[in-house]
Amino acid sequence: MAHATLTAQLSNAGVSIWLDDLSRERLDSGSLQKLIDEKNVVGVTTNPSIFQAAITSGSDYDPKIAQLAAQGAGVEETIFEITTADVADACDLFAPIAAATNGVDGRVSIEVDPRLAWDTAGTIVEAKNLYKKVDKDNVLIKIPATPEGLEAITATLGEGISVNVTLIFSLDRYRAVINAFQSGLELARENGHDLSTIHSVASFFVSRVDSEIDKRLDGLGIDEAKALKGKAGVANARLAYQVYEELFSTERWAVLARSGALPQRPLWASTGVKDPAYPDTLYVTGLVAADVVNTMPEKTLDATFDHGVITGDTITGMYEDSNRVLNDLGALGISYNEVVALLESEGLNKFVASWKELLADVEGALASARKAP
Repeated sequence: MAHATLTAQLSNAGVSIWLDDLSRERLDSGSLQKLIDEKNVVGVTTNPSIFQAAITSGSDYDPKIAQLAAQGAGVEETIFEITTADVADACDLFAPIAAATNGVDGRVSIEVDPRLAWDTAGTIVEAKNLYKKVDKDNVLIKIPATPEGLEAITATLGEGISVNVTLIFSLDRYRAVINAFQSGLELARENGHDLSTIHSVASFFVSRVDSEIDKRLDGLGIDEAKALKGKAGVANARLAYQVYEELFSTERWAVLARSGALPQRPLWASTGVKDPAYPDTLYVTGLVAADVVNTMPEKTLDATFDHGVITGDTITGMYEDSNRVLNDLGALGISYNEVVALLESEGLNKFVASWKELLADVEGALASARKAP
């Protein structure tokens, strides 16, 4: 029997590998299918920055933009049409995996307009519109875990729509996300939905935690600070898994599970290493446990496939160590609550900025297409 590849070993250890990227080029060239066939990719996530890069980095979307320009489409309608078409086609590509896993994997995520992150009612409307437009059972609608987003998450799940909760940085917010998820399933049950058809992941961001905390550790310039560099991101995520274990073993959850509900899996996001001094698979091999998703940029996926060291579960025995890391940071005067609040704010602002760039670029492309003979 052939030796299992490293990505196959990772999958066998309980990690679903999703690609953090999507473009028309990936779909048309067959490169996405190749990653499914060769590197155990079983899902895709997108975000405003990914679409901004895809749509503005080549000519793949020019025919569609020209067609929409001829039909008199405005810029927002054009972006809506382009992004939902890519996601729908990716959903078709992953449909066999969704069927084989009863919808657990084979998922493609699309995010609500990031400018709605502070607008509960607007987010709910946009989530329904995206779900209806993509019209595929294996789509996940991404909603950020802002305080305003939590209510929208519950309402969207209550409509029977599967949700990817994104931009989670703090353990307290993660607890609130799981509460919003379970409330959503309770609402869905009241509304008569089959709970076994509703899926969700909670996207916990990893590398950005290290980027921000390492900056502060460097500023301290002492040996105790240097010893903590590159440890906070993994420690924080491991403690999130402890929260997951705790809140999915309650009586409240048991009641939902008896009605067919499936747990909301933790998803490790932002898993590309930002500091070249760290191993390029740090946020993959250090976060292995049953029933998690790791959504990777292709560079991280390739590194894992090439030289990832998969040693089984690297999370559940590490809670004490992980708590010690966060406590040691606090002892050095680095405020966890301040860091995670800043990261949420920066993350949202980055997505809004990418969306505004995308609007400007597509507006320009539409104007050019209207002038073309």
